[in-house]
Amino acid sequence: MAGAAGPGTGPGAASGDGDDSLYPIAVLIDELRNEDVQLRLNSIKKLSTIALALGVERTRTELLPFLTDTIYDEDEVLLALAEQLGNFTGLVGGPDFAHCLLPPLESLATVEETVVRDKAVESLRQISQEHTPVALEAHFVPLVKRLASGDWFTSRTSACGLFSVCYPRASNAVKAEIRQHFRSLCSDDTPMNLLKDCEAEVRAAAAHKVKELCENLPIEGRETIIMNQVLPYIKELVSDTNQHVKSALASVIMGLSTILGKENTIEHLLPLFLAQLKDECPEVRLNIISNLDCVNEVIGIRQLSQSLLPAIVELAEDAKWRVRLAIIEYMPLLAGQLGMEFFDEKLNSLCMAWLVDHVYAIREAATNNLMKLVQKFGTEWAQNTIVPKVLVMANDPNYLHRMTTLFCINVLSEACGQEITTKQMLPIVLKMAGDQVANVRFNVAKSLQKIGPILDTDALQEEVKPVLQKLGQDEDIDVKYFAQEAISVLALA
Repeated sequence: MAGAAGPGTGPGAASGDGDDSLYPIAVLIDELRNEDVQLRLNSIKKLSTIALALGVERTRTELLPFLTDTIYDEDEVLLALAEQLGNFTGLVGGPDFAHCLLPPLESLATVEETVVRDKAVESLRQISQEHTPVALEAHFVPLVKRLASGDWFTSRTSACGLFSVCYPRASNAVKAEIRQHFRSLCSDDTPMNLLKDCEAEVRAAAAHKVKELCENLPIEGRETIIMNQVLPYIKELVSDTNQHVKSALASVIMGLSTILGKENTIEHLLPLFLAQLKDECPEVRLNIISNLDCVNEVIGIRQLSQSLLPAIVELAEDAKWRVRLAIIEYMPLLAGQLGMEFFDEKLNSLCMAWLVDHVYAIREAATNNLMKLVQKFGTEWAQNTIVPKVLVMANDPNYLHRMTTLFCINVLSEACGQEITTKQMLPIVLKMAGDQVANVRFNVAKSLQKIGPILDTDALQEEVKPVLQKLGQDEDIDVKYFAQEAISVLALA
């Protein structure tokens, strides 16, 4: 290995000059020519050590020119080099010599790989702050001008990230030149077709901007541009191999319906929505579900339900609980759009099934969902449709489901009012005070505390107080605590 060589045995010694001080550069050359990428990467990562050994003058006159002329390596190595150089100012003699770092970073800012260019720009921005205003105009601004007028889009792209750090500190004359270059880049006609970039990260970032791009196209001819030039790429991204790309697209694609209108949405976008609703990636499905209201505004709930409702019902029973959770959170809005009759026919049973889901987060969300549904459809609907089904669960063999009954009563009582709470819910809560499971009993105490303010004085004194007093003597310490707390809060002592 080159790193194992000693003074007088490395490539520098082979020249016959006998100057061991050339050894660090010689070793670096040897390592950077090695076929092992990891070895080359390691040698770049120890550049600061080599620079310290060389001293500031030789770092400026030997190491940096060598690095500038040797930028042809693997992207991983170049990325490490771009990062290292951003912290090199002290190793070249301080701010007075910071401009010596610009040549290698300028070369790195023109390479094809995006992450390398971005890191080079980041380091250049960092080094720009170490230039005096005079040095900035003498060295940094010319670099920006060269990048901005480069033949390849890579250099012009990098220039865009450097205008902001040099413009505020430049003289008025130089500011005018910078503005001119900026103006030229604003009208640059080089297409980036980023939606087909070979890097998934780039495609994901571009996909996330699709709606924003379409919204900012000229209104005249916008629909034609989207249909002919954007939609074909969107159709490809729907089946992209990378889940982050598909997820990014799913978060914005629904918004295109308001731009393209009803006919285009039904003919061209609905098939894409359906495909994404069935995507194997939960994040993709979740993003589509969360934005259904955009489509409803354009095509109407009947068309939406015929096309998408079967997929929604399927997702409501998805094996992944986060997908089920997303459906639950969307349900009140969907219910309001569908109407009571349609909701009861198609989705009511799903809402009740979620109450006995094996995941607590789903049961909790389903409970809150019921309260929102009652607020939409009214107390009569609750009394006839929801409350009877909830109260039946009080006899369920699974104590978790019995506790869910109590949780539902807690949230439904406020929405349903005094009469329904007193006549239908209270008797069930009082009966559950004799449950064999302590967790159920102390939740009874908590429920009585919750619904107590809704009840009239007679019900509190004659029905609630005796039960809480009995629970206050329970053998379980938690049951006693919550019962006594309820007595205190309700002033029943």
